[in-house]
Amino acid sequence: MTVSLEHRPALALGTRLQFDDVRNQQMLLVPEGVVNLNESALEVLQLCDGKRTVGEIIATLSDRYGGADLGADVRELIGGIAEKGLIVLGA
Repeated sequence: MTVSLEHRPALALGTRLQFDDVRNQQMLLVPEGVVNLNESALEVLQLCDGKRTVGEIIATLSDRYGGADLGADVRELIGGIAEKGLIVLGA
């Protein structure tokens, strides 16, 4: 899936981030179950609020990590999650 810098990703309907006390970590709750997230995926999904563009998400994460070039990785992650129907790419 092609993800542009202008897309405004948001969690899909029925999908939400929630802290799991048993596992002591954030989880992505989906209608069919639970998705374990690594730290990188969690940071990206926390920024997918439907207001920020993919470009803004990349810039925010790049600032957090000392100017690292994260564009391709972030777009690939968002595209993969969107293909699974867990986030939607708003215009």
